[in-house]
Amino acid sequence: MSDITVTGGRSFPMGAAVTEDGVNFAVFSAHADRVTLCLFDEDGREDLVIDLPEREGDIWHGHVAGIGVGQTYGLRARGRYTPEEGHRFNPHKLLLDPYAKALTGLPVWDDALMGYEVGADDLTLDPRDSAAFMPRGIVVDERFDWEGDRLLRRPAAETVFYEGHVKGLTAQHPEVSEGGFAGVASDAMIAHYTKLGITALELLPVQTFITDRFLEERGLVNYWGYQTLGFFAPHPAYGTMRDFQQMVKRLHGAGIEVILDVVYNHTAEGNELGPTLSFRGLDNASYYKLDAVNARHYVNDTGTGNTLDLTQPMVLRMVLDSLRYWVEVGHVDGFRFDLASVLGREPGGFDPNGGFFRAVRQDPVLAGVKLIAEPWDIGPGGYQLGSYPPPFMEWNDRYRDGARRFWRGDAGRAPDMAARLAGSAGEFDHSGRLATSSVNMLTAHDGFTLTDVVSYKRRHNFDNGEKGLDGHGENYSDNMGQEGPSEALTDARASRRRAMMATLLLSQGVPLILAGDEIGNSQGGNNNAYNQDNPVGWIDWEGADWNFFDWTRRMIAFRKAHPALRQVRFLHSRERLIDGTPDLFWHKADGTPIQPGDWSDEALRLVIAEVRTASGTPEYVDRDGALLLVLNAGAAEEISMPETPEGTIWCREIDSADPSSAPRPALEAETVAAGSVTVFILQPSTSEETLP
Repeated sequence: MSDITVTGGRSFPMGAAVTEDGVNFAVFSAHADRVTLCLFDEDGREDLVIDLPEREGDIWHGHVAGIGVGQTYGLRARGRYTPEEGHRFNPHKLLLDPYAKALTGLPVWDDALMGYEVGADDLTLDPRDSAAFMPRGIVVDERFDWEGDRLLRRPAAETVFYEGHVKGLTAQHPEVSEGGFAGVASDAMIAHYTKLGITALELLPVQTFITDRFLEERGLVNYWGYQTLGFFAPHPAYGTMRDFQQMVKRLHGAGIEVILDVVYNHTAEGNELGPTLSFRGLDNASYYKLDAVNARHYVNDTGTGNTLDLTQPMVLRMVLDSLRYWVEVGHVDGFRFDLASVLGREPGGFDPNGGFFRAVRQDPVLAGVKLIAEPWDIGPGGYQLGSYPPPFMEWNDRYRDGARRFWRGDAGRAPDMAARLAGSAGEFDHSGRLATSSVNMLTAHDGFTLTDVVSYKRRHNFDNGEKGLDGHGENYSDNMGQEGPSEALTDARASRRRAMMATLLLSQGVPLILAGDEIGNSQGGNNNAYNQDNPVGWIDWEGADWNFFDWTRRMIAFRKAHPALRQVRFLHSRERLIDGTPDLFWHKADGTPIQPGDWSDEALRLVIAEVRTASGTPEYVDRDGALLLVLNAGAAEEISMPETPEGTIWCREIDSADPSSAPRPALEAETVAAGSVTVFILQPSTSEETLP
């Protein structure tokens, strides 16, 4: 390279930042003796090596004039290689900048990627150069013509999440030729989202991730993407940041928010026997939580070998910078945090007012974006459902399990189903939290699809290469008489799926639908398809059940039409000032109020809820009439309709057992089919209405 000039530059911003005459580089390392910038030529050769000349605190920085957008680069760090003290510096290893905005590709597995001598132990430094097997960072131009696009900021109460995989959404779609981000926002997919009625697309990880070596050696891949290598760079196989921006812009144009599943609890470097790719080589003792007795070993609260240490200010800053980057540069509308309990674990345990939560909640860039926690991990005190601070929403696994067990017909599940239907107040009604704190789901990427919930009792995971023992052991699923596909059970299974989908969309909280469930997608009983980048993990569009699509679409539209189904206040059977009527009644089949002792009847399979706008709802909020929701997981049963105020009648609007039935005025006694959901609406009576 010629005409290169190196000066001190600035310690801000982190990473590679384009200037008028070059690029500024800033890298964090508290324990390194020297940090070296390596610039590569167009042929991938390490053409120029520059020690960053300045250090401000723990940030090493320098400015290189004469280079610009498109320049590829890596880092090397020198310091002690004393793993028992937590330090694993090895200058022979080319390292990725944690703030790199784009990568030339992914690592190619080779023993040279290891900081230690393979075959000896991790205490012995490996002298081989890893550059030939490492991708480089790319200096990028982040500018994009958004043409006035802004974050949609749709209220949680009006949200219907749709969780999908960038590749899996379209890999088998007959009308989508594009892959990656372009396919997600193709005309055919946008038409599908909008027709279905979802409002937010929640994407599995799109930040750069790797496939673990053990998977590659089995001929498998990390399909889901929960092994992050670059927190700022889009996954190369999906497209560039410009492709991502174009996707978001098109989805926003269709009124659809974009939510990213993000993994800030660990990195792709694994435990002490893992590769040295970035963080470990730059400052192992700062980036990771290490064992208090022997710093050679890692705290493993994530089950992946390592845990990022967000109690370290610069590590926390990296996470916050990453979140802000995706909002400001990518116009992302929100984040779902994988294993979020890790993020709140302080030295004394999980703390809802810990550093991460304080930082996120005060950040002006992140104000108003959706924040969703997966409220558990495998660390001490890791299960924290209901413990997160506002404005966090939380994935509610108790909703998932409760709904599955109720519709499977398990004994004694009616009271739990009632609690889930009413928004899981026992977990979330505290600290000023809203009824939209609960993200309700029947299924998600991690587990059975909805079709498989009603088709398999056991997981069928042998294709994963782990002897069929991976994935959830207890899925609260039911094959309804035969394991796997069965033409004889098609109608019965479809009926149960309709009842379950109706339950989801009638419940207080925010619904999440797994992409493909609306068209009956199956994974053949695989409940952990994390390494199945093939038709097992992709949506089967050719075999789509469009009747079930119509049902799901109808139920989403019904939810949107009735504010009483998507309230921000909890329902506690309190009298309303407007009419003195409680906002929630629980009925028995004979129409009388259910008594506390009735819930203890383990044979109870019937849940009847009369729902109104919550007590305390202000006048400026849209009001709704009464809805009578009848969930019957047992045999067909006759129910007596509750009395109505003068001038009103009940109308039978929804029947999952007979989806083609037209709305009609209700009789004084109505039969609800076995295994069904029936919904009645309180409406003004008119002279034209007659009973059948």
